Amino acid sequence: MPIYEYRCPNGHVFELFQRMDDPPPGTCPTCEASPVEKVLYPVAVHFKGSGFYSTDYGRSRKTAKEGESGSDSKPGETKKAEPKKPETSKSAD
Repeated sequence: MPIYEYRCPNGHVFELFQRMDDPPPGTCPTCEASPVEKVLYPVAVHFKGSGFYSTDYGRSRKTAKEGESGSDSKPGETKKAEPKKPETSKSAD
């Protein structure tokens, strides 16, 4: 059976050891104020393993940009840019 934590409107916090299908308490045991609300805490989650990010998330931006640049290329191929030749000025003698 789990332990649940409740808070009354006056700020008192108390715990109850009860079954999951038991109804919540109606009033605070300290000041008899109502309604009480269940206090929830975030769960600690640790993602471990070397493949988590590479398998569960989308592709990196670098590969997405490469796919956009050429419509003729296949998804895994990259195109190399041709180096430009410097223009030489011919002198008129």
